[in-house]
Amino acid sequence: MATFDEQSGVPPTGPTVRRLILGTQLRRLRERAEITRAEAAYSIRGSESKLSRMESGRVGFKERDVADLLTLYGVTEQAERAKVLDLVAQSNVQGWWHAYSDLMPKWFEDYIGLEESASQIKVYELQFVPGLLQTRDYALSILSRGRPENADVDAERKLRLRMQRQKVLLGQNAPRLWTVIDESVLYRRLGGARVLRAQLDHLLEVTTLANISLQVVPYHTSGYGAEGPFTLLRFGEPELSDIVYVEHLAGALYLEKPEEIEIYSRALDRLAVEAETPARSRQILLKAREEI
Repeated sequence: MATFDEQSGVPPTGPTVRRLILGTQLRRLRERAEITRAEAAYSIRGSESKLSRMESGRVGFKERDVADLLTLYGVTEQAERAKVLDLVAQSNVQGWWHAYSDLMPKWFEDYIGLEESASQIKVYELQFVPGLLQTRDYALSILSRGRPENADVDAERKLRLRMQRQKVLLGQNAPRLWTVIDESVLYRRLGGARVLRAQLDHLLEVTTLANISLQVVPYHTSGYGAEGPFTLLRFGEPELSDIVYVEHLAGALYLEKPEEIEIYSRALDRLAVEAETPARSRQILLKAREEI
């Protein structure tokens, strides 16, 4: 069960997840009142598509709109209304990543907000060490396209953003991170031998933490578990379902339907079987480091 802050009465999560929770609550209240989406949209002087985006938590909320919806749905008890309206204010607070919004598309802003509030993060990667586990030099090599000496101001700011994201793994409520990477990642010399060696040292260090696990898919079984990289996010709040994040050249997909989650969950199960155990994976890391 989700815990709530005693002062505000809202879950201790970021604004992105608070929007999702608020949207889910409003949808359930509407359905309980047996009011159609069209009727609800009309009451706030909006369209059905606007209401749909609100209920899916994909847009910010106006206090007036939410207050009108609560009245329409028959929510008249002041304490209950106050709790929901307080959640409106909390969901509209800008996340720390807003300072970097000029550097990234909106679809990635949403991902950072979800990542920050997840209780479990499961990552499959074929090409790179996952961003949450990258060293500064390894990340800079990627962001500068292999020319860190020519990194511009934007690349440096993107690097700071990536390093800031990693702090989520060290907090009091740090999520459980489970990563599966292809063995080829360990031999791809991004930034050169020195950078890769330091990156492998970092992986050996962070995987001693209780909340971080890493498995390596060896060459002889790689390519069978999944066609491309993806991330599955799981949340502690019972209102929220799992979300699968799949990035591509033109944007990203956020998959939430039960049948979609099932496909990716099965892929993760297959990867867990095909990959080496965490203990054996550490031996593979050590071997790769010796061969650099």
